[in-house]
Amino acid sequence: MVWLRRTTHYLFIVVVAVNSTLLTINAGDYIFYTDWAWTSFVVFSISQSTMLVVGAIYYMLLTGVPGTATYYATIMTIYTWVAKGAWFALGYPYDFVVTPVWIPSAMLLDLTYWATRRNKHAAIIIGGTLVGLSLPIFNMINLLLVRDPLEMAFKYPRPTLPPYMTPIEPQVGKFYNSPVALGSGAGAVLSVPIAALGAKLNTWTYRWMA
Repeated sequence: MVWLRRTTHYLFIVVVAVNSTLLTINAGDYIFYTDWAWTSFVVFSISQSTMLVVGAIYYMLLTGVPGTATYYATIMTIYTWVAKGAWFALGYPYDFVVTPVWIPSAMLLDLTYWATRRNKHAAIIIGGTLVGLSLPIFNMINLLLVRDPLEMAFKYPRPTLPPYMTPIEPQVGKFYNSPVALGSGAGAVLSVPIAALGAKLNTWTYRWMA
């Protein structure tokens, strides 16, 4: 049954990594600032924080080796960059979809696991909090480095968007004055239980394979 257990583990890892890529492509071309720009950024930050932490902590606790979470985030990053090529082939610029900055947050999770001498509970609580806090900050810095998002929105409207979602002049601060703070706060709270879920999935998998 060892081969079946290992196959299940690695299949889960691939599924979560691929899903994170799809989540980015479908909901995350967040350089397109519309009237609900900051709302979208907050929601996207939370979804990416939780998606990263559930797979990273599962993979890290599976191997027991600090650094595995960073490796997992690297896989997610490569998947997304490859998927961006599909849009590029259709004539869109390569930064039509901005790849989230997962790796630094995953490094914080690894450092927590290493610094606490591979303490699972510390990784869940401290590491999960750090991932949720840091990811929106890194992503906002990432957004500031791409071309003008409003110009990109008008020049390259998404072909899958219905007419009522055509990019319009953004109302900055209409919903939230600080989307990074809100995304970090909500992400820090939600990433901890999601990290606990990722850790628990290891136990469930072993019991199912027993």
